[in-house]
Parts: sequence; C-alpha cells; structure tokens
Amino acid sequence: MTPSPELSRRTVVVGGAVVLGTGLAATACAGGPPPEPAAPAAAAGTVLGPTSDVPVGSAKIFTAQQVVVTQASAGTFTGFSTTCPHQGCAVAQVQGASIICPCHGSVFALDGSVTQGPAQTGLTAKAVTVKGTDITVA
Repeated sequence: MTPSPELSRRTVVVGGAVVLGTGLAATACAGGPPPEPAAPAAAAGTVLGPTSDVPVGSAKIFTAQQVVVTQASAGTFTGFSTTCPHQGCAVAQVQGASIICPCHGSVFALDGSVTQGPAQTGLTAKAVTVKGTDITVA
C-alpha cells in the first residue's frame, strides 16, 4: 500500500478559500432578495378593497391578500396571484400598465402575460368579483 501524500497547511488554506469563493460567487449570481415566505392566500369572500382603488388602464396590488387586480378597460376587473412564476417572489410595483417583480425584473401586462423576462409564463389567474363597489376574492 502506498502512503498518501500529506496535505500542507498552505494547500488546505488555499483549497478552503477556493471553496468559499465559489460559494460566495454562486450566492451573488442568484441575484435579488430571496422570496418572502408565503402567507396564506385570501379566502373566497375576502373583500380586497373598493373598485375606485384600481385605476382604469392600470392595477393595484393587495399585498396582504396576495392578489393583484387589474382594470384594463372601465369596469373590467381581473385578478392574479402576486407570486412571480420565475422564482416565487411577490410582484410589488405597478407602473402604468406594467406589473413588476422586484427580484429579477420580470414585467407583466394587465392580462397577466409576460412582457419582459426572465419569467417564462404569466401570472396565475385568481378569480375576483365585484359586489357593489367592493372587489372580492371569488
């Protein structure tokens, strides 16, 4: 049996630095903040807010209920989950007719479709109804 070569202290230190550096680089490449732990989604019948909160040609994010509601044309309200299909972060910003995920920059249209990746699929539809002047989870 041949004896194995002994590792010098320098070899161990350099090897450890390479492993540590690789781990840090991989973490940095992940980009963006990690997804927030999901709270329970809003139950059917939950009132999100008044229709006046959702501008025509735009959207409103109801963060606590994990629902984004759009009003592409007057009186037509559509709901979507706030969970970005790319890596599970929550969409958090509306700019005009664009719904934006802050983690990696995906952008969605008022119909939930992707207008800018890295997301490959649109937002998941979430049924909403209008009762009087309130938008409610269906």
